[in-house]
Formats: sequence, structure tokens, C-alpha cells
Amino acid sequence: MGLITRRKFVANASALAAGSVFAGISHTAFADSKPQIDFPTAPRDRVAVASYPFRAYINAPGNRDRDPKLLGMDLKDFAAEVGKKFNVHNIEPLSRHFSSLENDYLAQFREALRSADAKAVDIAVDGDHSFYDRDLAARKQAITHAKEFVDVAVQIRCPSIRVHISRANDSSPDVQRTAESLRDVVGYASSKNVVVNLENDDLMSEDAFFVVKVIEAVNHPFLHTLPDFANSMMTGNADFNYRAVVAMFRHAYCICHVKDGEVDDNGKRFNIDMQKTFGILKASGYHGYCSMEFDAPGDPYAPTAALVEQTLRYLA
Repeated sequence: MGLITRRKFVANASALAAGSVFAGISHTAFADSKPQIDFPTAPRDRVAVASYPFRAYINAPGNRDRDPKLLGMDLKDFAAEVGKKFNVHNIEPLSRHFSSLENDYLAQFREALRSADAKAVDIAVDGDHSFYDRDLAARKQAITHAKEFVDVAVQIRCPSIRVHISRANDSSPDVQRTAESLRDVVGYASSKNVVVNLENDDLMSEDAFFVVKVIEAVNHPFLHTLPDFANSMMTGNADFNYRAVVAMFRHAYCICHVKDGEVDDNGKRFNIDMQKTFGILKASGYHGYCSMEFDAPGDPYAPTAALVEQTLRYLA
């Protein structure tokens, strides 16, 4: 998910209790321990589909990319659509695609997942405030927003979220302030057994090597990377992209984004070597989910199907 091409509630106690147990163990038992996600081993079971490529179809108040000329769907129906079109039963919803964060809606969402025999394996959480803003109040808003989606993850029984490190108007990326903010987020998330991930997304605020420095500064078992196959290719430097992917996979745990390239605002496409990138994935010992995130203009269905087939072949 490249910012270059696109970015510009707490639940009540009873509702939380309904989703507060994974594998029969209370979330509070996981504070300061390591996450224990039981990853599948069959290639198809490791594949997920992100809702971001289908943004033109998703009906949601916060979705700024909805195309009214296309037949729409609510996010809670996305898992069934993915199962029908791609024979994939894992999804990665985008935060802006939720119609509501109210308890009733999230209960409906959870039931829709159950009916589709599907799981949400990560929530991609976008936000408007920066973890490294010089203004403490702005940083606190970023922290609160991230914690809200930790609670959403608990309600829909999703094991992880990806938080976005937004740019700040008053500061260049700052490792110390970002790490301080994320310690708060990750401390809360770990108490709920929810992993927090950072993506090499925005080339300025989420440079892969900056992300790695932040993760090493926080040094918490519930904070990991979400390696994106092609976002760092937007520099136009293939060597940089592959070094970035290697660095990111060293800290990856549960989710990565699969794509065969990216397109900038001017329509220029940057392709990557899928075989080489999957080689990096395998060499790192990564066993988590691979989320399909086609990111180019046009119908996402056929390209996503192609990404699924390539991923199955490379994971075999």
C-alpha cells in the first residue's frame, strides 16, 4: 500500500469478553509473553486477500475511493466474495472500510466470517495523526486510534493489526518519539494477544530501514514488520527494494503483502521479481500469512487471481 498512490469505540466489557479468548486462553495471560499464532502450513491456507484493492466496491462512510458506478458491497460481505471468487478464506480488511465500529456491527461482521468459513488475519489501520509528531496531543490521538483497532481485532477475533506511521507536518521521522508512542500501543495490544505490525509503506515516514530502527528500539515480542513486496520499489532503485525486503523479513512474523509491482501517481509502473522476493521470504524462515494486495488502476479481480496462483506456486 503506497501513500504515493492512495493516502492523501471502545467496545463495552461484555462485547470484549465475547471475543477475548483465543484458543481458550485469556488475553491477559499474554502480557509480556510471545505471540503464539497457530499458522497453517498448506499454501492456500496461508493466502489472504486485502480489501484495499477492492476499495472501489466497498460501501463505507470512511471509504474515499468508492466508485458509485460499480456494484458495491459491505465489508462484512467481503469474506464471502473472496471465498467465492478466489477460493481463499482469509481476509485483511482496511480500517476505513468498516461501516461501523459499534458492537452490533462487529458482531455481524464476526458472524459473517463464521458463515463464510473465513478469518480476518490482519487489520490494516490507517490514521491521520503521526506517532512522531512534536505535539504530544497529536501523538496521543495516534495512540488512541491504534488502540481502538486493537479492540476491534479482539471483537472479530483477528490476531494482528498493521498501524500506519503517518507523516507529521512539524517533524521529519523520529525514531525516539515513534518508539515511545508504539511502546504504549504494543503494551496494550500484547495484553489482548494482538500483534502490531509496521509496513514499509510511505517512502518518507515508513522507510523500511526507519521501520526496522523503530522495532529494534521498542524491542517487544508483539511488534513486528509487515514486509510489502514492492512499496520500496517506488524509489526506482531495485537494489534498494530488495535490501529493504530482506531487512523487513528479518523482523516479520504474521503478515506480508504480495504484489508484483506498484504504480505511481503518474501511471509509471515499477515491477519486481516475484521469484527473487519469494526466495527472500523463504530464506528468512517466514511462516505467516501472505496477503494479496494488487495496487494498480483497473479491475482488481483478475490480477488478484493471478497473484493467488503465483503465491501458491512459490509457497509449494
